[in-house]
Amino acid sequence: MRIAAPRRQVRLNLFAHACGHHAAAWRAPGSSVSRLGDITYWEGLARIAERGRLDAIFLADGQSIAPAGAERGPTWFLEPITVLTAMARATARIGLVTTVSSTFWDPFHAARLLASLDHISHGRAGINVVTSMTDAEARNHGMPALPDHAKRYATAGEFIEVLQGLWDSWPAQSILADPEGVYVDSSLLRPPQHRGQSFEVAGPLNVPTPPQVRPVLFQAGASEPGRDLAARHAEGIYAVAWDLESARAYRSDIRARAAALGRDPETIAVMPGLVVHVASTEAEARRIRADLDSRLPVADSLRQLSFFIGQDASGWELDASVPPLPPLEEFTGPKGRYATVLRIVDSVRPTVRELLGLLAAGGGHATVIGTPESVADEIERWVDAGAADGFNLMPPTLPGGITDFVDQVVPVLQRRGRFRREYEGTTLREHLRLPEVRPATSP
Repeated sequence: MRIAAPRRQVRLNLFAHACGHHAAAWRAPGSSVSRLGDITYWEGLARIAERGRLDAIFLADGQSIAPAGAERGPTWFLEPITVLTAMARATARIGLVTTVSSTFWDPFHAARLLASLDHISHGRAGINVVTSMTDAEARNHGMPALPDHAKRYATAGEFIEVLQGLWDSWPAQSILADPEGVYVDSSLLRPPQHRGQSFEVAGPLNVPTPPQVRPVLFQAGASEPGRDLAARHAEGIYAVAWDLESARAYRSDIRARAAALGRDPETIAVMPGLVVHVASTEAEARRIRADLDSRLPVADSLRQLSFFIGQDASGWELDASVPPLPPLEEFTGPKGRYATVLRIVDSVRPTVRELLGLLAAGGGHATVIGTPESVADEIERWVDAGAADGFNLMPPTLPGGITDFVDQVVPVLQRRGRFRREYEGTTLREHLRLPEVRPATSP
């Protein structure tokens, strides 16, 4: 008798942002908008996610606050690594992932902070390397504008190589702490002595090798250089996908590129963003979503759309079809989100007003509205179809959205044998079932 192969386990990550990912979440009665500077709010989110046995909690980051963004709603507030360090002390198992910009950050500084977070959390740190998106961010770092796309991604690849060299540079076994002799056997240090196009870093790092040796590396690029970078270096990928077909094509492409570079594609976890509205009935879930949509001023939605498509949409007729948009190859802004807008327009043919609603929560990420069972069905469908290894959860509201998911959807996945009931390891690598990284051999 042929025994069926066990069904793949789902990976789940909480992407925590402000009051939630719906642009009107902060306007809803009882929102968490007054608590965004309260560290206990963020610690509470991490505890909810850990109660659900999620793999990690992820914080994005930006390097500017534009006037239009400030008017529209909460953007950036507390610095992410500081917040994650507090979360590390408030939790015991959940992974802790921060965003770092290779365009603006110094790699020695980034390596030191991430190694420290990994030590403090006993091996739960991860880093999402981004290249940043706006000239407003560049102007806060002594640049008149962002470097061009190719330059940013070349810098990102070098940045990652420097990080890894620094994390390897002070092996833990070199610490002798011999009261009758030396503290460190300096012959075991491995300074990278890096001299590249963007960085010169002598090393070694002044923090010993982290518990995971290397904190888990995430990436989120969707352009050609971004896919190449992810295929070469990423262990986890936060993807943008509107539907299963585009998600499967993206994951297949990344896996093929990784295999061509000699990597095992099974060591890469592709996790598209997922917006979930869940309730006891689909009608109730849709009512909750409609209530949020009704609270969003149209002008705010049009500003968001204008940013995504790189042109002014403020004068577009709301109940007319979306005007023709340039092909992806001609777009010079962030290509991942623009490609998603093109995909939505091509597949749904929405009016401008309908497109605004589709972008209101998550900006075009996959959205599921329904009961706990139907949400779990859709998660399984994507994973079983090879479109995802799991999901980067983007609750429309916080903390309510993640509480609902943990209390209603996670138990369904657990009963079906698709998600852990208890943590089986202690590190983020173990949660994500990624290979252990062995310390570099001594010189």
